[in-house]
Amino acid sequence: MKLISWNVNGIRATLGKGFGDFVTSEKPDILCLQETKARPEQVTLPSELDGFHGYWDSAKKPGYSGTAIFTREQPLDVRVGLGVDEHDMEGRVLTLEYPDFHLVNVYTPNSQDGLRRLPYRLTWDAVFRRHCAELAKTKPVIFCGDLNVAHQEIDIARPKENRFSAGFSDEERASFTELLGAGFTDSFRHFYPDKKDAYSWWSFRGGARQRNVGWRIDYFGVSEPFMSRVKDAEILPHITGSDHCPVAITLA
Repeated sequence: MKLISWNVNGIRATLGKGFGDFVTSEKPDILCLQETKARPEQVTLPSELDGFHGYWDSAKKPGYSGTAIFTREQPLDVRVGLGVDEHDMEGRVLTLEYPDFHLVNVYTPNSQDGLRRLPYRLTWDAVFRRHCAELAKTKPVIFCGDLNVAHQEIDIARPKENRFSAGFSDEERASFTELLGAGFTDSFRHFYPDKKDAYSWWSFRGGARQRNVGWRIDYFGVSEPFMSRVKDAEILPHITGSDHCPVAITLA
């Protein structure tokens, strides 16, 4: 089973940039999208997603945020949001239950310039961490998506220059450490602990992607006991159409 996660930075825009070819070439069994920026009735899905079951969590604000999951296997259960009104206005979390695991698709809030939204971000992180930990009491959890944090210095091209930037503040990195400490493994680093220059997001400015001046902020986190089922974790920088590239895991 192949699971892919991708922040598409607007699904309607990405559909015109080879999205169907991507689905054909990568053959996901489950495809998790973030920053869809649309409601389902606004989107004409490509034929490549025929036969998939689709689930959406769209933001109340038009053209903003949003998540979606397309899955070949119909899940046992679907939960939209975190169950907390304060945190469920922006379409950031979808949880699907399968026979062997829970899958959580997440688009974590950005702390924004000057870290002006950092206090909210850290509160949100704590609620999301509890959500995943509660799910893990019943069966293993896979969370994936744009977590909006580069965890370690190896995960960012210019760590010194970005020490106090949104997505690389000490507080956000410590919060992600807490999430992993709740019983989860960063799947990519499990397989590639020392791999450098492996990024999933690049600024549109200054030719950052061409020069690979990027950040790794998209993840698959997996319950530690379930890692034996994960055969590989990948970053797919050859897939364009967004400022992010997809990330993937393969399950036995």
